[in-house]
Amino acid sequence: MLPAIFFGHGNPMNAVWNNRYTEAWRRIGVETPRPKAILSISAHWFVPETGVTITTAPKTIHDFGGFPRELYQVQYPAPGDPELARRVQRMLAPLPVTLDESWGLDHGTWSVLRHAYPDADVPVVQLSIDETRPAAFHFEIGRKLAPLRDENILIVGSGNLIHNLHAYAWGRRGSIRLGRPLRRSRTRDDASRRRPAANRLRKTGP
Repeated sequence: MLPAIFFGHGNPMNAVWNNRYTEAWRRIGVETPRPKAILSISAHWFVPETGVTITTAPKTIHDFGGFPRELYQVQYPAPGDPELARRVQRMLAPLPVTLDESWGLDHGTWSVLRHAYPDADVPVVQLSIDETRPAAFHFEIGRKLAPLRDENILIVGSGNLIHNLHAYAWGRRGSIRLGRPLRRSRTRDDASRRRPAANRLRKTGP
């Protein structure tokens, strides 16, 4: 069984920097058994639906602004995997899942994978985060997709502990009060205790 890995990707410039974080990502790619494909859930595909990329050659999306030119020149030409995309759609039924041809790989995905899998030779599919749904909904999606790990699919999450950019930069949404629930939940290791923690985060969210 392959692990499910969460990358706190931090500054987008980590895509082109070499530091202790990117070295750790590189080691993950070396030490993890080579996957058949990667299913990536990025904090930057945050839309009012559940979608999955189905293109055979997903584009590299530079979804940021104000960074040096070298960052915009980065390309991560990993192939897509339409078969995996359709498999995800079937596993999540009867939930409607859009087979999306317009999205690609945003920096939440390629900024870490270009260190973990620098040859871009492992197929990658992205799954969106539905901004209209609570934490418990996404917990259930994770539960339904967990069997993919037994099929040699690496499930990857990417973002950061606090990634509410709407509240941080634009003020269009209320901030999420994370401190106390996270301090409690990080000391609890079993899933039966983490799930109530996720529900508490949902209740304190915007």
